[in-house]
Amino acid sequence: MMAQGLKGQLKGDGTWGDGPSVPSIRRPWWQRWTQWIQRWQAQGDDLALDQHVDQRPHPPQQSVPVPSLGKSQDMSQAAPEPPPSSTLPNWWPVIQRHSQLLVAVVNLQNHQIEWSSDRFRALVGLLDRPPVAGDAVLTHLSPAEQEWVRERIRRHVLKAILTEQYQQQRLVADRWLYEPLIVTVGQATQAHPRYVEFTVSSDRIVITHLDPEVRSALTDCWSTTPDLGAVMTQIHQPDSPLQQVLQRINPQTYRASGTVLLEGMDVTDREVAQRLGHLLLQRESILQPQRFSQANALMQRLFRAQDTLILTAEEASAKIFLDLDQPEWTVLSYPVDALQESRLFQAACRGEVLKVSDLSAEPLTPCEQLLRDRGTRSLLMLPLAIRSPRLQGTAQLVGLVALGSDQIDGFDTLDESHAAALVSALTVAMRHTVQDRFTNIHESVRWRFEEEAERRSLGMTPEPIVFQNVYPLYGISDIRGSSDERNRAIQTDLMTQFTLAAAVVTAVSTEADNAYIHQFRLDLEEQVATLQQGVTVDAEVTLLRYLQENVESHFDYFSQCGDGAVAAIAAYKAAQDSEQGCVYAARAVYDRTIHDINQALRATWQQWQRTMQTIARHYCDIEATDGIDHMVYAGQSIDPSFTPFHLRSLRYEQLRAVCDCARTAFRLKAEHSTKMDITHLVLVQDSTVDITHDENTERLFDVRGTRDTRYEIVKKRIDKALDSQTQARITQPGCLTLVYSTGEEWQEYQQYLRYLQREGWVDEGIEQGTVEPLQGVTGLKFARVRVLPAPELAGA
Repeated sequence: MMAQGLKGQLKGDGTWGDGPSVPSIRRPWWQRWTQWIQRWQAQGDDLALDQHVDQRPHPPQQSVPVPSLGKSQDMSQAAPEPPPSSTLPNWWPVIQRHSQLLVAVVNLQNHQIEWSSDRFRALVGLLDRPPVAGDAVLTHLSPAEQEWVRERIRRHVLKAILTEQYQQQRLVADRWLYEPLIVTVGQATQAHPRYVEFTVSSDRIVITHLDPEVRSALTDCWSTTPDLGAVMTQIHQPDSPLQQVLQRINPQTYRASGTVLLEGMDVTDREVAQRLGHLLLQRESILQPQRFSQANALMQRLFRAQDTLILTAEEASAKIFLDLDQPEWTVLSYPVDALQESRLFQAACRGEVLKVSDLSAEPLTPCEQLLRDRGTRSLLMLPLAIRSPRLQGTAQLVGLVALGSDQIDGFDTLDESHAAALVSALTVAMRHTVQDRFTNIHESVRWRFEEEAERRSLGMTPEPIVFQNVYPLYGISDIRGSSDERNRAIQTDLMTQFTLAAAVVTAVSTEADNAYIHQFRLDLEEQVATLQQGVTVDAEVTLLRYLQENVESHFDYFSQCGDGAVAAIAAYKAAQDSEQGCVYAARAVYDRTIHDINQALRATWQQWQRTMQTIARHYCDIEATDGIDHMVYAGQSIDPSFTPFHLRSLRYEQLRAVCDCARTAFRLKAEHSTKMDITHLVLVQDSTVDITHDENTERLFDVRGTRDTRYEIVKKRIDKALDSQTQARITQPGCLTLVYSTGEEWQEYQQYLRYLQREGWVDEGIEQGTVEPLQGVTGLKFARVRVLPAPELAGA
């Protein structure tokens, strides 16, 4: 609180700590203000300060009661009436209401605010309060910032004490006395705090009483009268005698007259821009997703934006990166030729800051359509041009960062100025971030790719990127029944569309009844009956083409065959999806279900992956189709500190992660009311493999040599493997299946299963069997155990 000092605290009755109340020895602040104004008028009538002020008569200014701070006085009594408003210049109310300067008058007797300007109270959310703010303002500051404000006030009191003690004015440096202080001021109605730069100034502080202990401590600082240098030397020494004096200064140890002003300016935009630039220029921090997320949040705050995207264009390919505030960015690829008319692409090529005031007025390229669908109405674009010294100054990568607003004209010329100042820092930061994000190279192995890039930049012969003797950890969570579910969705949509087509032909036949239309209607009815029995693999394509060629192509003629036909055609078109060009309702539900399942499984695995990376640095790749599969490689060639203990820890953590994916699947099945089940399998291999980067393939790594080919074959076929005895799938819904080859592998994983049982992840029963020989692979065994629901689900 403002009134809190180092040795005491202002009580509700106006006393400080346990000491006596401090009687008022000064005139009210408004009298001093009147004297100042009159003095300014006498000295500066020629300044014509009222030339630009509203000259209309103003109503009399109402005074705000200032409570007395004496202990013996009634706190409810009003302060003496201020002078009539006629004694104030007519520009004074304008300054009070409209000045951007934040002004507060601080009472020296208790360090509370006894008057504040409208602008000051508006910033801290107290505009509905009277100008007498007391200590309410400081509740919006942190305890440390409250102490900083009090410390700035003590500086002015110290200057007055030194002046009174040694009868010299220039004993304190102005730079120290008026050192600005930046504080954060928050309101409940604001999403972010504001930054305010405060300066404390004073006028005619006169010390009328000083505690004897403080005066005695002051005399111990110097044996003779000090000069400015001697005083400032002790001020800058934390443990100096003068610092001890400064810490003892509080309203209980002195009485004084005079005025202290707390003056400030809102510097939020400047401070956010400076912090953003500082963050961008720290290479080691901006590479981290968390740090980039901070930078993105600062950019959106500075420019009042709701969305951010990155566009890059290299050779004939362009990419757009969206959802930058998420752990996984959304990446969309476009041919450069398709974006020639896009303002985003043009801005990237021109290398200039550009704003688009109304996106709806722009050409409808894939970029603009995408942004409009996301709710963006205006854009501010910051160019990026990452250059290579080996390319003789030509741009190696052209791109931009675009900020989107949901308002038309969401950005102004001041935003353009801020953007231009940030381009250099943003380009430096993105030069590093591109290597990390755009190339999709995992953190654990990026060092080797950077090492090879540096070798090639020096003209050295390329070397293969190989990680030898790494342990593979492979697992899969597969959506079983997804093909059958999709076929049912296709069947439902086709039956709906054929039924609507038959209704069109039936309506046409009432107006144009002939043999051909009658036979054609019977064809459609037979197709509906056939669809009720099921769909073939090619039905989705062939049947839709049949409708386009035999029904939709005749809509112009059919629409002339009466109102019934017109209504039937309208119903047919209304049922079609605008993007797919056909009835797609059931398939849309299926697509959303698969997407939700994949996203939930991926999020669960990634949460566990963060924990696994703390055990030992390792490579991990995740692929999502009908479910997700993960491929982990770990070993000393990736992490030199890797040990067998790390291997065992990672293997056990992998099993826990897959069990958690199974629990996620339980929840998803209930939420989506689907017949699809999810099975879970982990492939065990105790021998190492070598992985290499092949620049001619899309995959980051392939296994190397015939020794490791067996493992890749098993990976591709194991999810469909059968029990050699029962001919049933070795994977079953709600179960964790382990596939292994040797007794040593089973002995190790049997221990892990015992740990999982102890932790409540899996059931006690374990099923075992032999895997039906796969093409080129025999001798595999499996163990299967049921995963238990999470405790809260089991109780439900």
